[in-house]
Amino acid sequence: MLNIGKDLKNQEFVYLDDSRSRAVLVCGKRGSGKSYTLGVIVEELLDAGDTLVVIVDPMGIYYPMAQPNQAQERLLWDSGLTPKGVPTLLLVPGDPELLYGGREVVQVIESKGVRFRQFKINPADLSPDAWCELFDLSISDVMGIALFRAVQHLKRRRKEHFFIPDIIEAIEMDELANDRTRQALLNRLEMAQDWGIFSTRYQELWEVFDHQAVNIIDLSTLDPGPKGRRNLIVDVLARDMFKRRTIARRKEGLGLIGELPRVWVLIDEAHQFVPSGKTTLAKEALIRWAKEGRQPGLSLVVASQQPSAIDSEIISQCDIIVAQKLTNRADIQAVNALSQDYMGGELKTYIRKLNRRGEAVLVDDEQEKVMMLQVRPRKSYHGGGEA
Repeated sequence: MLNIGKDLKNQEFVYLDDSRSRAVLVCGKRGSGKSYTLGVIVEELLDAGDTLVVIVDPMGIYYPMAQPNQAQERLLWDSGLTPKGVPTLLLVPGDPELLYGGREVVQVIESKGVRFRQFKINPADLSPDAWCELFDLSISDVMGIALFRAVQHLKRRRKEHFFIPDIIEAIEMDELANDRTRQALLNRLEMAQDWGIFSTRYQELWEVFDHQAVNIIDLSTLDPGPKGRRNLIVDVLARDMFKRRTIARRKEGLGLIGELPRVWVLIDEAHQFVPSGKTTLAKEALIRWAKEGRQPGLSLVVASQQPSAIDSEIISQCDIIVAQKLTNRADIQAVNALSQDYMGGELKTYIRKLNRRGEAVLVDDEQEKVMMLQVRPRKSYHGGGEA
């Protein structure tokens, strides 16, 4: 059970049941405490153990969790808690020194208890369609057809183990493509090779994670476009974990030990990955997590200051809602659409009663209950406050 705060009515502790897979929506306008709440959930998951915890961080604000929250020591004491940093592994898509501004910056971050590890994806983990979408190519155009054909050929011949130079070689040997098409594709692939996010040796993605720490995938240095590198990384990660956990769940059902434990993935600024009315590289995979993740043991937390910008296929699957202060009409309407008969009133009525930062409406659809709560203080340092 995850202790996330106190009931405003009777001051009793409020818990979330993490014994099975959950789909959670955390929302609130800027400054309401949304990212702070994600940190509370992470602390509780790490204390519970037996779960791989991953944060997708598009803003670069979560690695300070490695330090204790000394600034709120008195609040923590009143809640029976003490300041405490959490084991933190910062997964960086590329060279940390290049992305963070030099070795000196990396050393300072490391001195605060953060471990760095490069996070790279295998080119073979992308489908032929994903390669085309990455370069915004249609599979009905000559360039898209040539790239699709090259990747498909490598998958049939080598299965899992091929890299960007192999794709380049396959295109160069493609007698059906003309010189202009080949050169245009080679330029794009060489550019992708320079991004630093593709591996040059095959590695299982789950092997880079630390099961005893919060694994923060820092995407703040990458482009946020719907078909950009942020969405590409989340897409590959979601598909790989779904496959691995499905296999692990089958083994567990036979009394065997699976390679990957149950997984919780928390995504801040989730509207970048599952936007309403738009397609992205990661959208299909994340919707599948929300709809089918219970059986393989996959939990998903999506957080946003713009819940109206998240696709309804995601938020309609959420069985837990933590709604903090909202004032935008479209956002209130999007959350209010999740109102249920057992609430005794519309969800927007509860949201309008929120006054202070950290207050929230909790809806637990599994237990059919709604309550007003104050999110508990963080034990670890919150890096998402105002400068």
